[in-house]
Amino acid sequence: MRVIERTIEHPKDEGVILEYVNWTKDFAEIKEYVKRKGDTIIGYTQRGDSVSIRIEDILYYETVDGNAFAYTAEQVYKLDGRLYQVEEAVKCSYICRASKAMLVNMDKIESVRTALNGRLYAKMENGEEILVTRKYAKEVEDYFMREEDNEGV
Repeated sequence: MRVIERTIEHPKDEGVILEYVNWTKDFAEIKEYVKRKGDTIIGYTQRGDSVSIRIEDILYYETVDGNAFAYTAEQVYKLDGRLYQVEEAVKCSYICRASKAMLVNMDKIESVRTALNGRLYAKMENGEEILVTRKYAKEVEDYFMREEDNEGV
């Protein structure tokens, strides 16, 4: 596939042009990535400071005692709302369920390994391992394997 780059004068004119013979899943993913790049969500530090967090920087989201949290490599942020509301707000193909209480950023998974009863352990970029329940294991494993295949191309 060819790539064409051009320098432009004004930031408001920045954009990406997709040219294709047939619309494929790859083009849909590229379009979603470009549209979502730089999207943020508001989180709160332990001190209560409001912070804008880039969605692509979040490793995973988790519910603990009825509160939703976002975990980056360096920090944990409390979020407003319930996990299903967070899931709707950050709707991306690379954010998937790992369990009833957790969403995971698939692009931040380094490796997966099988656990008992059809579950998986997903090793995140920061070295932390999260447990993916049986209900969501196939989706996580398929996504991870597809990404590995694409890297080898």
